[in-house]
Amino acid sequence: MRVSGTGIAILALSLATFAQTPTTTVQTPAASTPAAALPSADQILDKYVAALGGEAAWHKLNSRVSKGTIDIPAMNLSGPVDIIEKAPYFSLATVNIGGAVFKRGFDGTAAWADDPQNGLRTLSGAEAEDSKRQADFYHQVSLRKYYSKWNVSGTLKIGDHDAYAVEATSNAGDLDKMYFDAQSGLLVRAITTVHSPQGDQVIQTDLSDYRDTDGIKLPFSVHQSSVQAEYSITFTEVHHNVDLADAQFAKPTTAPAPDAK
Repeated sequence: MRVSGTGIAILALSLATFAQTPTTTVQTPAASTPAAALPSADQILDKYVAALGGEAAWHKLNSRVSKGTIDIPAMNLSGPVDIIEKAPYFSLATVNIGGAVFKRGFDGTAAWADDPQNGLRTLSGAEAEDSKRQADFYHQVSLRKYYSKWNVSGTLKIGDHDAYAVEATSNAGDLDKMYFDAQSGLLVRAITTVHSPQGDQVIQTDLSDYRDTDGIKLPFSVHQSSVQAEYSITFTEVHHNVDLADAQFAKPTTAPAPDAK
């Protein structure tokens, strides 16, 4: 599971083209808070890593299998979600909605995707970089290496709790916004830019129902919204240190077309 939801975050734009139900991404500005009253970005990130269980606990794990359900209320559709992940850079997310199958993978070296609109393809450029970052098995506890600049801009009430608003400039130059619960230290919202053949899109991800899982904490409820679509993912099973072969993450091969007769 990743900062922007999980491996599902990298499927966001493909799913949006399927669920064409306009909605509005909520980007409420952070409230003005005296800078002296705010913790530093390093303090917030350190608390976040500790809240997740700490780096040592994460590095005891080397693979993850997650299963759940995606729901698109506006279309009255739901379907299964399956994600497999393996250290250091292997991931495959599969979503099936009404018979339409969306896949996004990283095979340790290259990124690929397969969806009804764009077909099977190898990813490149910013889109491939998105996938590689998301495929980092220890991404959540290694945020600093993906961002060159951090700024704590204030606080925002999310649910019943205050959250620290952090603006982070990625190594690629994108400005992401992250909101960390002031009490628990956990990430509860992320507003990120996702790249695709259809163009860049801002995705808001709300994370909740964090649970202790094999010594670390993971969100079991993920809600994502953009100007095109809105949907929720609920995870029901998470298993760690499962034996996964590298071949399970490989880009599928397409069968040659039959000879015309």
